[in-house]
Amino acid sequence: MRSNIEERAVELARYIIENRATVRAAARHFGISKSTVHKDLSERLQRVDEGLYLQVKEILDYNKSQRHIRGGLATRKKYKGQ
Repeated sequence: MRSNIEERAVELARYIIENRATVRAAARHFGISKSTVHKDLSERLQRVDEGLYLQVKEILDYNKSQRHIRGGLATRKKYKGQ
């Protein structure tokens, strides 16, 4: 069971790096919760592969810095009827 979780963390990391995906997009793609994705990437991956963890952290930090912009655009589309 443990190796399966670690493999999933590595797969999630590779998916996010290749697609510059958000946690929500990765969760949807793998059919798991956002909480699980976050825990896999922030805790488990760091113990398994430090280099991969640092690459993913950079992307997640960027996504976090941009989320207020994406939220505003979504709200704008919603009220403009797009």
